[in-house]
Amino acid sequence: MLDAAFIRENAEAVRANCANRNAPTFPVERVIAFDDERRRLVQLRSETAAKQNQLSKGFKDAKTPDAKEALRKQSTELKEEIAGIDAQLKIVEGDLLSNLIMIPNMTHPAAPVGTDATANTVVAKFGEPRRFDFKPKDHVALCEALDLADFEAGTKVAGQKFYFLKNEAALLEIALVQYAIHTAVKAGYTPIITPDLARVEVLEGIGFMPRDPNPNTRQIYTVADTDLCLIATAEITLGGMHKDQIFDESHLPKRYVGLSHCFRTEAGAAGRDTRGLYRVHQFTKIEMFAFCTPDHSDAIHEEIRGLEEQIFQGLGLAFHVIDTCAGDLGGPAYRKYDLEAWMPGRGAAGEYGEVTSTSNCTDYQSRRLGIRYKSKAFKGTRFVHTLNGTAIACTRALVAILENYQQADGSVIIPEVLRPWVGKDVISAKT
Repeated sequence: MLDAAFIRENAEAVRANCANRNAPTFPVERVIAFDDERRRLVQLRSETAAKQNQLSKGFKDAKTPDAKEALRKQSTELKEEIAGIDAQLKIVEGDLLSNLIMIPNMTHPAAPVGTDATANTVVAKFGEPRRFDFKPKDHVALCEALDLADFEAGTKVAGQKFYFLKNEAALLEIALVQYAIHTAVKAGYTPIITPDLARVEVLEGIGFMPRDPNPNTRQIYTVADTDLCLIATAEITLGGMHKDQIFDESHLPKRYVGLSHCFRTEAGAAGRDTRGLYRVHQFTKIEMFAFCTPDHSDAIHEEIRGLEEQIFQGLGLAFHVIDTCAGDLGGPAYRKYDLEAWMPGRGAAGEYGEVTSTSNCTDYQSRRLGIRYKSKAFKGTRFVHTLNGTAIACTRALVAILENYQQADGSVIIPEVLRPWVGKDVISAKT
């Protein structure tokens, strides 16, 4: 979240940013009002505590029992007054926080300005969409023909948008995990296998809303009778790993690549995106995450984007990179790039579909999670910057691979970089 003092000092810029990001501007006024009241109460508490301390010092100098009793009575009254101020302060701080978390991060000055995805800008292209001399199948038809997934069994066991991966598709997912992790490790990222569960406070710190009362927008599965949730991305667990920690500047940046399952309710999702593996309730994902000082976050954001591009170039897929406009950014993101791969099975003649994204969240998440750093260059501590980026979301990568590498005879060629883990070059129909 943004700092209340920053909002006060830059109120007009924050209001304009909220408008650009389709966020309500009214919390800006509320934040300032609640911060005013918080400051007043803090000052009042300080003054009242000073009076109580002064009385305590005078108690030993009191000459008579009556004088001592009068001082004791005044001290008790001031103590009760302080307790009342503390109770008010707790309420005001809660109101301040509930409004602060509604205000999105500021936006990178180079990010496109627009209210929806139509304003997103293509900033790089890699490869050309494949043209077929036969009618290509979508990935669902390929999975059925090559016995690679069982959607019916997934529905029977767990419900709609669940699935079983089978045969070479299972091996391909394992291969994608190995390929992505090895690529990131080679670039200096520490491999981590994270929990698939996290506390509500950690999800809220990252910027998710597990308590969202609206079932049409709620994306998080919560575990009954606990404060735990199934994670939607390893960004949650990797970011929460250093909650309330203070780094020494010499130990930054820290770069991680995490493996987890991801769970999303996909509330409100509809249309052709729901077909097959593209939009599902559970999938395996490799996530990159970094903690750094503010002066390094732009460079590390470009580094993560470069690794995502390297991974998908290695898979031999056509894709482009989107610089996401202000109105299409999630609350924590200062700037976000999406990689969209060409998928021949989308639409009547193929379309690009999102496969990864990477965001620079500046100190928006670290302020919520209490993650700071200290340095010899300044007194006290400052908040780190956090960045995240998807190396591979396995199901969407599988969609792109199956649809782009299909052949006229119904087989699918396996990308060369994945063959060592799959153990074959081609997926052919079972006989």
